[in-house]
Amino acid sequence: MTEVQRPSLTAAEREQLIGWLDLQRSFVRMKCAGLSEADAHRNVVPTSPLMTPAGLVAHLRWVEYSWFQLGIAGVPDTGQTPWTEGAHVDAEMFVDDVPLEQLLDEYDAECGQSNATIADLPLDTVEKGQPADKAASLRYVLCHMIEETARHVGHLDIIRELLDGTKGYTKQE
Repeated sequence: MTEVQRPSLTAAEREQLIGWLDLQRSFVRMKCAGLSEADAHRNVVPTSPLMTPAGLVAHLRWVEYSWFQLGIAGVPDTGQTPWTEGAHVDAEMFVDDVPLEQLLDEYDAECGQSNATIADLPLDTVEKGQPADKAASLRYVLCHMIEETARHVGHLDIIRELLDGTKGYTKQE
């Protein structure tokens, strides 16, 4: 995924929501650019041992899948997710043996699949397989995913600074 621009100040609601989500998604790869494999898997937050750049990228990939494929599209979970019965609640973040570039590619592909899944759906579309009073609309999911992705980009930002001093949202050459 390449860095994208902010949506137009006067764009329609759908363009705004997807535009802001795509912008936050682009920051994930940007914050990971130039990291060594060791740093991508290094923990610098002792109280949160799974909070590594690699772990966060994997988490974001599976959150995309969960909300857009399992929720909105209604794809059944046939065991492809890391959340199996009896598994650790944060099982998706156990990626010490997975190269960062692979995780980033999987994340980018999942984001592309998410966008393709919702391309023609109205914002009022609700999750499938949920009771009516618990089903979120696509509008809600997009707002939530903007918040979720931005929050974890903030985590990546501070982790990156702690790892090697890199700050801000500039591309690494």
